[in-house]
Parts: sequence; structure tokens; C-alpha cells
Amino acid sequence: MPRTITAGLDGSPESLTAADWAAREALLRDVPLHLVHALGLRPYAPMGGVPEPSLSPGEQSRWAERMLREAEATIARRHPGLRITIDRLPEEPVPALLGAAGEADLLVLGSRGLGGVAGFLVGSVAQAVVAGSRRPVVLVRGGLRPEDEHRPGAFGSGAAPFRDVVLGLNSAAPNDTVIGFAFEAASQRAARLRVVHGRSPELPYYDNGGDLNAELHDELTGEMHRALSEALEPWRDKFPGVEVTEQAVIGKAGSHLVEASRDASLVVVGRRRRRTAVGAVIGPVAHAVLHHATAPVAVVPHD
Repeated sequence: MPRTITAGLDGSPESLTAADWAAREALLRDVPLHLVHALGLRPYAPMGGVPEPSLSPGEQSRWAERMLREAEATIARRHPGLRITIDRLPEEPVPALLGAAGEADLLVLGSRGLGGVAGFLVGSVAQAVVAGSRRPVVLVRGGLRPEDEHRPGAFGSGAAPFRDVVLGLNSAAPNDTVIGFAFEAASQRAARLRVVHGRSPELPYYDNGGDLNAELHDELTGEMHRALSEALEPWRDKFPGVEVTEQAVIGKAGSHLVEASRDASLVVVGRRRRRTAVGAVIGPVAHAVLHHATAPVAVVPHD
């Protein structure tokens, strides 16, 4: 089984932030960090800036080598003792990163923050990799700082605990791969696991005025809580040291997960491995979370 964390780099500040997050994750898991660059990617140009002129294959390769070496040196200074390797991948970005993901525990990519209702810019490469990967992929927001993962307090003293790990769970079809990933992440961080299940009621749950019937609301949330407890019971036994809170909410799951991400160190969502006429798809909940959650988002594929 793969035992490494891989981060994709293109020289942008967002990818460097993602690589530093990947380094911290590698330390938590006690595994090496692998930094990669797909040679099909053009050198980074700031948003609105003038793109670099086309480089010859030799120039592109030398630029990539220099960029990777500089990133390796920066991360090594910040995280002494971390095992780091680098690699230039000759393929186009999407197949290159999918191949790298297949050989890793986790692939980490950066995404550019826009702020406001526009959400985050998740590029076409990142979206294609998330949709097609058979391994978990984490997207990290540009500008994320190490202290953002911790509760307010004495950061740097080792006393500040991690913020919650948030798991979006469909209690009607819970998946062990996704649940196990979230419990492992919470255990590694000594963090609380907050499990969120959102459900949009069908028409019979509304009264004639269009409001949700209070009695049926209580009945529905009770059913959701029971389903959550049943799905999580074996995992509580397997990870007795992980504190778990359950949240059954009415409404779109994506919206509630985005709200929960504001006080999270990591958000975990699942993605069913399936293909459509237009190719692999991410799914509406994962799509909403990827574009609007403020914390790093792990998308875990499952059958």
C-alpha cells in the first residue's frame, strides 16, 4: 500500500501553500513527502498578469527543476527531519497527477481564493484530478496558515489543539472508506470529529403554508440521528480516543458543511467512483464544498 504524501506544484503561491500543508500532513502520518511537477503545466503567472512566453522543453525542464529544488529547500528548513523527494513528470497535467495520486496515500493540490460569493477558483486541472482519482485528494486554499488549523490560543507552544475534523456523511448509504479516513484524520490530530448529515425534506414534510411541519421535523431529525449513531457505532469502538459529535440538519448538506468548515481543520467528503456520458463527476455536495469551504477539503473516492 502507498505510504507517501504527494503534492503537485506549479510555482504558484497556492501550490506552495498546499505543499507546506502536505508537509505537515506527512509529519502527522510519519511518511515521506513527494513533490511533483507536470511538465505540461506552463510556469505560473499571477492572476491578471502577463503569462510567461513559451519555453522550450529544455527550458521548461530546467525551470521545473529549479522550482522544485527551491520548494524542497524551503520545506526542509521549516520541517527538519522530514523526508522529501522531488520529481518532474513528463505527461500532461491531468494524467500526470492522476498517476502520482495512484502511488500515494494522498494527493494535495492548491486552489486560489477569490472571496465573497464567488467562492474559490478550483481550476480545470484540479477538478479533473479530483473527479478521476482513485485515491483521496485534498485541496488547500491559498493563504492558509498553519495556525488556521488550530483553535485560537497559544499557537507555537504546542498547547493549542486542532480545530474539528468535519465529515459529511450520507447516513442512508454510509461508506467505510470515507468514515475511516475521517476517523484516522481526527485521531492523528487528536481532534474532535464532527459528523454532519443534511437532508432536504420531501413535500409531505411541509404544511399548507409552505413551512416545515414541526412534528414531522422532529420525526425526521430523530430518524437521521438514529441512522448516524448506527453508522458510527463500530468506528467509535475502533477509535475510542476520538470524541465524536453528530449533527443531523435539515437542508442541503453542502451548505451546512460549508458553514461547519469555518471552524474546521479539515473537511472530509466522499465521491462515488462513477462515469457518465461526459466523463467522471464530482457530485453536488463535494462540488459545493470544494468551491466554498474555507478549510482544506479531502475528497475520498469510494465504490
